[in-house]
Amino acid sequence: MKTCCFIGHRKINETKGLRLKLYEIIENLVINENVDTFLFGSKSRFDDLCLETVTKIREKYPNIKRIYVRAEYENISEHYENYLLKSYEETYYPEKIKNSGRAVYVERNFEMINKSQICIVYYDEKCAPENRKSGTKTAFDYAIKQGKRIIKFPM
Repeated sequence: MKTCCFIGHRKINETKGLRLKLYEIIENLVINENVDTFLFGSKSRFDDLCLETVTKIREKYPNIKRIYVRAEYENISEHYENYLLKSYEETYYPEKIKNSGRAVYVERNFEMINKSQICIVYYDEKCAPENRKSGTKTAFDYAIKQGKRIIKFPM
């Protein structure tokens, strides 16, 4: 089986066409490419949209897993874990990202990319933050460098 992760901007140009294409691509990965595990980060509208889409697809294919890779809270309460497990089948905090400081989200994204064969990325210069380096661009460049298969939005 295979794993796919999602990386994208906090703000995206969300359209009906984007939602439909995303659904089509993810369902195809499940049906034709044996993808059964999806890794999610947080803090972006693209992550939220992908979680909504995979959750909808999971109604048809209940064997697929949604895993939330935490960049915050190495140790979590049972209450918070139960809250997360309403939307995901698993959650974990990568050991490698301890003591990453401000780079914790970058390191978490690298973790997700390393564990995936396929990366679905929403990277658009127009959506990139002004006056600072884009974490999405950093992750996108890293996925390319690692030789990952990348499905890029906007297409």
